[in-house]
Amino acid sequence: MDVESRQGSKGDAMAAAAAVSVDWRGRPCDPLKHGGMKAAVFVLGIQAFEMMAIAAVGNNLITYVFGEMHFPLSEAANIVTNFIGTVFLLSLLGGFLSDSYLGSFWTMFIFGFVELSGFILLAVQAHLPQLRPPPCDMMAAAAAGQKACEQVSSLKAGIFFAALYLVALGSGCLKPNIIAHGADQFRRGGGGGDARHLSSYFNAAYFSFCVGELVALTVLVWVQTRSGMDVGFGVSAAAMGIGMLSLVAGVAIYRNKPPQGSIFTPIAKVFVAAVSKRKQVCPSTTASVQAIAGVTVHEMSVNTTDICHINKFRLLDKACVKATDGSGKESPWRLCTPAEVEQVKLLLCVVPIFACTIVFNTILAQLQTFSVQQGSAMDTRLAASGFHVPPASLQAIPYVMLVALVPAYEAAFVPAMRRLTGVATGITPLQRIGVGLFAVTFSMVAAALVEARRRHAAAADGGGRLLSIFWIAPQFLVFGLSEMFTAVGLIEFFYKQSLAGMQAFLTSMTYCSYSFGFYFSSVLVSLVNRITSSSTSTAAGNGGWLANNDLNKDRLDLFYWLLAALSILNFFNYLFWARWYSKSVETV
Repeated sequence: MDVESRQGSKGDAMAAAAAVSVDWRGRPCDPLKHGGMKAAVFVLGIQAFEMMAIAAVGNNLITYVFGEMHFPLSEAANIVTNFIGTVFLLSLLGGFLSDSYLGSFWTMFIFGFVELSGFILLAVQAHLPQLRPPPCDMMAAAAAGQKACEQVSSLKAGIFFAALYLVALGSGCLKPNIIAHGADQFRRGGGGGDARHLSSYFNAAYFSFCVGELVALTVLVWVQTRSGMDVGFGVSAAAMGIGMLSLVAGVAIYRNKPPQGSIFTPIAKVFVAAVSKRKQVCPSTTASVQAIAGVTVHEMSVNTTDICHINKFRLLDKACVKATDGSGKESPWRLCTPAEVEQVKLLLCVVPIFACTIVFNTILAQLQTFSVQQGSAMDTRLAASGFHVPPASLQAIPYVMLVALVPAYEAAFVPAMRRLTGVATGITPLQRIGVGLFAVTFSMVAAALVEARRRHAAAADGGGRLLSIFWIAPQFLVFGLSEMFTAVGLIEFFYKQSLAGMQAFLTSMTYCSYSFGFYFSSVLVSLVNRITSSSTSTAAGNGGWLANNDLNKDRLDLFYWLLAALSILNFFNYLFWARWYSKSVETV
């Protein structure tokens, strides 16, 4: 954390101490031996291989949970979304442990082995028949009206969930530290070459992320489909092992940032001080706050975004007002700096923007669950050849889109918009998020139209005609386009608006948006089933829209239309909060 923004006169010395980087033995780093792109390459290695491992499991997990563990389809979808949601939610734990106690390298090292152990346990269970229920075709049993397949027993289910959440714990704690540890290899504030090298690292990190996803969704998913999930989980374990070797290989040349303390303590101080001084007269202007607190404008400037004052939550301004009883020097829990107050107020201001991206990630959850099952119920043959496209591999389409569109975005779209708007980045991060939130609606519109056509084709001619799997490609294509705007725009927004010491925490909030989106998907599926199961218009007559294990009996198309409606409502909600945020933050 940037201590200068917190402690005023002691800021320079403490900030210098905080900027010191050490090697793996705790000694000060040598700029000629430690850090730089040569060290960051090893971090890029673990990012690519860890992404291969986790994406291959998460994106095809519903096939294993439904087809081999014999959970009902809606419950299987919830298991997958809860797992992925937990991965992203645990990023907060990883960031906290790294900042407060362990540092980024040791956090990655410890939890990398936790994740590896989870992959190994998944592979062992998938390989041993005695740890799984008897083989049975869930879809065939449902279509024939037969008794449902035997579901996995409580003990075997316990092993499965233990393995799954070891993976979630390890991956969640790794994610916020991989990018941070790579960025730590470059000196901040060096300007010139240092700035260019740091920018190059972020581009390389994004590229390695996309490569990991693409390999997982094509090669690894194909291996799972052709050779079995036990081999697939084993390949994920091998990929994770290679990633750990890459991390350890660079230990001698890493620049490590010592733990600097958590952001939660200064946040708590502001709230405690504001409540304890709730009867104080609140200053009317920022200048009054600075005069009463005895700080300068320089001490208020804690980031290059030049945020001067946030004209909301004025009750918190009382936290930096000196006591009027002449009690002398006050403790940090009674008197905070204006910079600390602005940190907390900014954090409160970005929460509505963050919340508006949850529905976006709920739609992402459908592409990883129901859209995979939707593809399984279609003709997966590639033209006239005997090759069958794994349904989960279609999730690679958004990442192909991102790899292709991001260079075009930078080379053509940004310069054109810069001439029109005068904004250096073409459009502002808030505008970029809004474009993505609007565009993602059409992903669900395309999904609903294709699902309706698929059901009609399956019902025609006695159910013998299957629609080609490539009909569901448009919903993935549109989502890839919207993700280029929303996901990247959200990271850019949080990074640019974050004050000193808040960058890692606000980056973790982007992962929490994924988490809440997947959790909301689970709640929405259960709620839709409960409401529609009592409707007399239910097609199956004995359950809700998603309650059957046969998509030809379910009404997945209506569920997609519901998500499209929620998405467009969420877009208008975002417009309100984006305008509110713009009016709340005064800048110079």
